[in-house]
Amino acid sequence: MGIQCGIVGLPNVGKSTLFNALTRADIQAENYPFCTIDPNVGVAQVPDPRLEELAGFVNPERIVPAVVEFVDIACLVAGASKGEGLGNQFLSHIRDVDAIAHVVRCFENDDVVHVSGGVDPLSDIEVIHTELALADLERLERAFDRNHRKGISGDKSALALSKLIEEVMQQLSDGIAVRGQQRTPQQLDQLRELQLLTAKPLMYVANVDEKGAVENEHVEAVRKLAEAEGAGVISICASFEAEIAGLEPEEQEEFLAEIGESEPGLNRVIREAYHLLGLQTFFTAGPKEVRAWTCKKEATAPQAAGVIHTDFERGFIRAEVIAYGDYIEHGGEAGAKDAGRWRLEGKEYLIAEGDVVHFRFSV
Repeated sequence: MGIQCGIVGLPNVGKSTLFNALTRADIQAENYPFCTIDPNVGVAQVPDPRLEELAGFVNPERIVPAVVEFVDIACLVAGASKGEGLGNQFLSHIRDVDAIAHVVRCFENDDVVHVSGGVDPLSDIEVIHTELALADLERLERAFDRNHRKGISGDKSALALSKLIEEVMQQLSDGIAVRGQQRTPQQLDQLRELQLLTAKPLMYVANVDEKGAVENEHVEAVRKLAEAEGAGVISICASFEAEIAGLEPEEQEEFLAEIGESEPGLNRVIREAYHLLGLQTFFTAGPKEVRAWTCKKEATAPQAAGVIHTDFERGFIRAEVIAYGDYIEHGGEAGAKDAGRWRLEGKEYLIAEGDVVHFRFSV
């Protein structure tokens, strides 16, 4: 399944630098607002050392990792919901993504102008939160009017929906984002068609300089806010990560080893995007390819099969499943079978993280 994570933030916080590092794109970051006029979309591979382990047993023609699409959405400013800056054009781009990575500036640099005149990450966050909430309120008000009129005319489902929308609007006006409201799965389904911005899963990316990752008061302030909101937060130096991303794999490993790191910080950003959306990975392994696939946690076997091809879900018969740990421990599929770790699962089986699966289906 394809997933998109939108990168948002105020001007000059490091959005495009982060995007370049994640996708190894060549979008030029400039030291002035609104340098990104159209959303740039790039694909980042999901780092997963298990692919190489699996490939060691089947010698495939190729290895295919899972991917996440990142969208570099142009800067928001105060008043965006009313058309300031580049306004609603960019709010509409956010509606199309599955999750939001909010880049917050946590570094001091007189050569990089801050749109508000000074570094204050909590103030920056409040600006973005306010604009997204105002945009949602405008959309909710229209939906309320539409459904309330239908309700008055005798449409009971529309009347119930108008009451739900009214409750959501009240809490949003009180500063509670839709994702932070206590809503049932059924209510969330009813609201989904509105594509509410504050309903989307959110993580903060605290962008620091090369010396600012430790004992950074700005980062600590963001962490406290994220904890209160139940949001994720990752601290990285985007410019440093962009430099690492430009190195060859061997050079990357040597450089990271020199500084005592096992992997780039960007890997944490990608994994957090997975976590935000409640995703997991399963594998297929054979002589043609070893491949990582993405599905929702607690996806059934037919739903996971549908990620590969819709025909697999429609014609699902059985799934041949080996847990990743068993596959490695027993030397591949044949060894796992001999050890009794290979099994057939039906339509009710819930795919587990790391399952190595072969689907049986009819056409």
